[in-house]
Amino acid sequence: QVQLAESGGGMVQAGGSLRLSCAASGGTFSTYCMGWFRQAPGTEREFVAAISRTGWPTYYANSVKGRFTIARDNAKDTLYLQMNSLKPEDTAVYYCAATSRALLATTSGQYDYWGQGTQVTVTS
Repeated sequence: QVQLAESGGGMVQAGGSLRLSCAASGGTFSTYCMGWFRQAPGTEREFVAAISRTGWPTYYANSVKGRFTIARDNAKDTLYLQMNSLKPEDTAVYYCAATSRALLATTSGQYDYWGQGTQVTVTS
Protein backbone atom coordinates (compact mmCIF):
# COMPACT_ATOMS: atom_id res chain seq x y z
CA GLN A 1 0.00 0.00 0.00
CA VAL A 2 1.42 3.36 -1.03
CA GLN A 3 1.22 6.56 1.00
CA LEU A 4 1.14 9.91 -0.80
CA ALA A 5 2.05 13.37 0.49
CA GLU A 6 1.59 16.55 -1.53
CA SER A 7 3.57 19.75 -1.09
CA GLY A 8 4.23 22.98 -2.93
CA GLY A 9 0.87 24.66 -2.69
CA GLY A 10 0.48 28.31 -1.79
CA MET A 11 -0.85 31.66 -2.90
CA VAL A 12 0.17 33.22 -6.20
CA GLN A 13 -1.04 36.03 -8.42
CA ALA A 14 -2.80 35.32 -11.69
CA GLY A 15 -0.28 34.58 -14.41
CA GLY A 16 2.17 33.11 -11.94
CA SER A 17 3.51 29.58 -11.54
CA LEU A 18 3.68 26.88 -8.90
CA ARG A 19 5.10 23.38 -8.86
CA LEU A 20 3.39 20.75 -6.79
CA SER A 21 5.17 17.62 -5.62
CA CYS A 22 3.77 14.32 -4.41
CA ALA A 23 6.13 12.04 -2.50
CA ALA A 24 5.26 8.36 -2.43
CA SER A 25 6.29 5.84 0.19
CA GLY A 26 5.45 2.31 1.28
CA GLY A 27 4.97 0.90 -2.18
CA THR A 28 6.65 0.46 -5.53
CA PHE A 29 5.99 3.86 -7.08
CA SER A 30 6.87 2.81 -10.61
CA THR A 31 4.06 0.24 -10.68
CA TYR A 32 1.34 2.87 -10.32
CA CYS A 33 -0.22 5.15 -12.85
CA MET A 34 -0.60 8.55 -11.20
CA GLY A 35 -2.98 11.45 -11.40
CA TRP A 36 -3.72 14.92 -10.11
CA PHE A 37 -7.20 16.06 -9.13
CA ARG A 38 -8.52 19.26 -7.62
CA GLN A 39 -11.54 20.32 -5.62
CA ALA A 40 -12.82 23.84 -5.10
CA PRO A 41 -15.30 24.65 -2.30
CA GLY A 42 -18.80 23.49 -3.12
CA THR A 43 -17.72 21.51 -6.17
CA GLU A 44 -16.93 17.90 -6.95
CA ARG A 45 -13.38 16.66 -7.24
CA GLU A 46 -12.27 17.04 -10.84
CA PHE A 47 -9.58 15.43 -12.93
CA VAL A 48 -6.54 17.53 -13.83
CA ALA A 49 -3.87 15.27 -15.32
CA ALA A 50 -2.66 11.68 -15.48
CA ILE A 51 0.61 9.96 -16.28
CA SER A 52 1.55 6.40 -17.06
CA ARG A 53 3.95 4.24 -15.08
CA THR A 54 6.87 5.17 -17.32
CA GLY A 55 6.08 8.86 -17.72
CA TRP A 56 4.51 8.66 -21.15
CA PRO A 57 1.80 8.98 -22.23
CA THR A 58 0.16 11.77 -20.28
CA TYR A 59 -3.37 13.17 -20.42
CA TYR A 60 -4.84 16.52 -19.39
CA ALA A 61 -8.18 18.09 -18.72
CA ASN A 62 -9.04 20.65 -21.38
CA SER A 63 -9.09 23.40 -18.76
CA VAL A 64 -5.36 22.99 -18.01
CA LYS A 65 -3.98 21.73 -21.32
CA GLY A 66 -1.04 23.85 -22.46
CA ARG A 67 -0.60 25.42 -19.01
CA PHE A 68 0.05 22.45 -16.70
CA THR A 69 2.62 19.67 -17.07
CA ILE A 70 2.56 16.39 -15.18
CA ALA A 71 5.81 14.50 -14.71
CA ARG A 72 7.30 11.83 -12.52
CA ASP A 73 10.72 10.75 -11.29
CA ASN A 74 10.57 7.05 -10.49
CA ALA A 75 14.09 7.14 -9.02
CA LYS A 76 12.85 9.65 -6.45
CA ASP A 77 9.35 8.19 -6.01
CA THR A 78 7.91 11.61 -6.74
CA LEU A 79 5.15 12.99 -8.92
CA TYR A 80 5.08 16.63 -10.07
CA LEU A 81 2.60 19.12 -11.45
CA GLN A 82 4.10 22.24 -13.00
CA MET A 83 1.40 24.90 -13.20
CA ASN A 84 2.00 27.98 -15.35
CA SER A 85 -0.22 30.89 -16.37
CA LEU A 86 -2.37 30.31 -13.33
CA LYS A 87 -5.89 31.70 -13.24
CA PRO A 88 -8.19 32.45 -10.29
CA GLU A 89 -10.38 29.54 -11.40
CA ASP A 90 -7.45 27.19 -10.70
CA THR A 91 -7.94 27.87 -6.99
CA ALA A 92 -8.61 24.55 -5.26
CA VAL A 93 -7.18 21.85 -3.05
CA TYR A 94 -4.98 19.68 -5.26
CA TYR A 95 -4.70 15.95 -4.65
CA CYS A 96 -2.37 13.35 -6.07
CA ALA A 97 -3.63 9.81 -6.51
CA ALA A 98 -2.28 6.39 -7.46
CA THR A 99 -3.94 3.56 -9.32
CA SER A 100 -2.89 -0.02 -9.96
CA ARG A 101 -4.61 0.09 -13.34
CA ALA A 102 -2.34 -0.33 -16.32
CA LEU A 103 -4.00 2.41 -18.35
CA LEU A 104 -4.40 6.13 -17.67
CA ALA A 105 -7.39 6.88 -15.48
CA THR A 106 -9.40 10.09 -15.50
CA THR A 107 -12.11 9.50 -12.88
CA SER A 108 -11.60 9.55 -9.13
CA GLY A 109 -13.25 6.16 -8.68
CA GLN A 110 -10.47 4.52 -10.67
CA TYR A 111 -7.80 5.54 -8.15
CA ASP A 112 -6.88 3.47 -5.12
CA TYR A 113 -4.76 5.79 -2.99
CA TRP A 114 -4.93 9.51 -2.24
CA GLY A 115 -2.84 12.17 -0.60
CA GLN A 116 -4.18 14.67 1.92
CA GLY A 117 -4.17 17.57 -0.53
CA THR A 118 -2.42 20.92 -0.81
CA GLN A 119 -4.14 24.30 -1.17
CA VAL A 120 -3.51 26.44 -4.25
CA THR A 121 -4.93 29.96 -4.23
CA VAL A 122 -4.65 32.23 -7.27
CA THR A 123 -5.47 35.89 -6.71
CA SER A 124 -6.61 38.29 -9.41
